[in-house]
Amino acid sequence: MIKIENLIHVYDTKQEPILKNIDAEIREGDHVAIIGPNGCGKTTFIRHLNGLLRPIAGDVWVNGMNTKDPLTVHEIRKKVGMVFQNADSQIVGMSVEEDVAFGPGNLGLPPPEIRKRVEESLVLVDMERHAKRAPHTLSSGEKQLVTIAGVLAMKPEYIAFDEPTTSLDPSASKRVLEVIRKLNDQGITVIHVTHDMDEIVHTDRVIVMNEGKILLNEKPSEVFDRLEWLKELGLDIPKVTQLMWQLRRMGNDVRPNILTIDEACLELSSLFKRLENQTTI
Repeated sequence: MIKIENLIHVYDTKQEPILKNIDAEIREGDHVAIIGPNGCGKTTFIRHLNGLLRPIAGDVWVNGMNTKDPLTVHEIRKKVGMVFQNADSQIVGMSVEEDVAFGPGNLGLPPPEIRKRVEESLVLVDMERHAKRAPHTLSSGEKQLVTIAGVLAMKPEYIAFDEPTTSLDPSASKRVLEVIRKLNDQGITVIHVTHDMDEIVHTDRVIVMNEGKILLNEKPSEVFDRLEWLKELGLDIPKVTQLMWQLRRMGNDVRPNILTIDEACLELSSLFKRLENQTTI
């Protein structure tokens, strides 16, 4: 697991810490979302998970290895991959397959193993037919899938995604999210920073942050049961969840914690049948 204990981080000693006594655990196979207002420390938090940043105080442990230990940082970065918001900042190859090969090549792996990893990673993100293309000819969504493939080629146990769909259109976002869920289904632990509240409904847990602190660490259903509180933090609410919440406020007997369109359709169908029966009677 990844274990965070009393994590404190400061960028400027004249200012307040950006992270304040963070405690959390990320277990094998988890799909964890991290949400919160701009500037609350989400990106700073996940950059500690693979040693890109090191704690001013406290500790981050990855499979028992401390990110403060310079002797283990290389191994930690093989365990925890990072995918950032801007795909262009992570692409270095002249072709898709060359870019995906960059990471395993730096590990000193033999060419046959590198080729195998490149092919497998591109298949996982459904980009194998683009292997020979130059990255600059790809769409933004396709570039993001290439960066994910490049991380996968390193065979990580954990992948941290820092708002990977922010600059993408709805179609590309859907494709990237489908890949993320598929990777988690195959056993990769996912840590997903996002501003889009619709993206967190299928996760196992949601960490809500504000002003450098973790305020809540619960299942999505528990988080969305606090709509007024989320609004006070300045966070958007999924339209489906808000619709059902408004219906309950109007006195309709619908169950709480509905997060998806499919769940809402079933509940509304049941509600209409009950209202129809009451009218008939």
